[in-house]
Amino acid sequence: MFKPIIRTFSTNNKESVVIIGTGWGGFRLLQHLDKKKYDVTVVSPRNHFVFTPLLASSAVGTIEYRCIAAPVRDFKDSATYYEGYAREIDTQKKILHCDKPSAQGKFSLKYDKLVIACGAAPNTFGTPGVYENAFFLKEIADARNIRYRVIDRFELASDPCTSEEEKAALLHFAVVGGGPTGIELSAELHDFLKYDVAKLYPKLKPYAKLSVYDVAEKILGSFDSRLREYATKKFWRDGTEIKTGTKIQEVKKDRLVLADKSEIRVGMVVWATGLTANPFITSLPFFKDKSKRLLVDQFLHVLEGENHEAVKDVYALGDCATIEHYNLPQTAQVANQQANYLAKELNKYANSPAPFTYHHKGAMAYVGDYKAVLDTKEVKGRGITAWIFWRSANWTMTVSWKNKILIRMYWTITWLFGRDTSRF
Repeated sequence: MFKPIIRTFSTNNKESVVIIGTGWGGFRLLQHLDKKKYDVTVVSPRNHFVFTPLLASSAVGTIEYRCIAAPVRDFKDSATYYEGYAREIDTQKKILHCDKPSAQGKFSLKYDKLVIACGAAPNTFGTPGVYENAFFLKEIADARNIRYRVIDRFELASDPCTSEEEKAALLHFAVVGGGPTGIELSAELHDFLKYDVAKLYPKLKPYAKLSVYDVAEKILGSFDSRLREYATKKFWRDGTEIKTGTKIQEVKKDRLVLADKSEIRVGMVVWATGLTANPFITSLPFFKDKSKRLLVDQFLHVLEGENHEAVKDVYALGDCATIEHYNLPQTAQVANQQANYLAKELNKYANSPAPFTYHHKGAMAYVGDYKAVLDTKEVKGRGITAWIFWRSANWTMTVSWKNKILIRMYWTITWLFGRDTSRF
């Protein structure tokens, strides 16, 4: 048996902080922790941060994948990164046990403070066939797979041996989920079908079809009713079918099975219906809510014991956690604010932390054709003006100047020359 390696990396009397995850919470915390006070180590199977608000854009070639990725090893002079999966936490000895992705090795890390920010997994609600036959949209690899499938369906449909019926089936793209992720991907797919397919596959344009399925009665359920109505009407005018109040019973290789047992032939299914706990979070002995997220106190300490006592020096933030009696949405906005709060509190030398308070800044979603919806306390915007705000906000929130330059460059390239449809 491979003997675990205990790594002690604290130097110069600095405390050691181990961060699990490279998502919004983990990466922002890595950026803002005081490296003069802490030795920081990051553990994650992914060696980069993904700017998720523009993931849908990369899935159809509006921008390229590297525009939204920020390598963790850019912090090599101030932090240490290990590729691995967190497996077990020994809170008594303050040791995190990890597995290598290859499953051929294990290692363990000592910590003074541990931050759990490993995100969440897609929620399939137990629907058969989703993992085998549908695509998700959480990682760059997911965006790449979606892009490959879209182009592949058009290439297959353009084959002279493909029948009319097969063309219609191949070019029917279904998105399951009417939240911001599903709607923005649908909008990006619509733009691709409208502005690029007409030029590159003119004979196939009549066969292309886009459908959005959701078990809820309305899309964009968290948005103002007028904005929901605007987005719904726009999708219908554009030819995108909105099938709300529809439950997917099963996902097969080339079709959807609905609750009424009817079957719909499709060329691609993207599953974007929400999140659930990943296996590591499920395995932890800490308290969880009904959705299996870790419960934390107002200072982001995880809770355990009959009296929900805070575990010393173990924190959780982002999609994998929620504050007790204060149900937080699983969004990048929450994780970002929590990471900024925790970095500020840990960087302090005083022992009197202030409780975390979430400030909702609103929500926005792209709906296609250079239009978006914007829902804040002060503004309920829609159309081109909201789209300008959507692009400006996303550009501003990107984590490096390299990303900002790349995003602007590819937006311009797409506007001038269209989306790249290379299949590789």
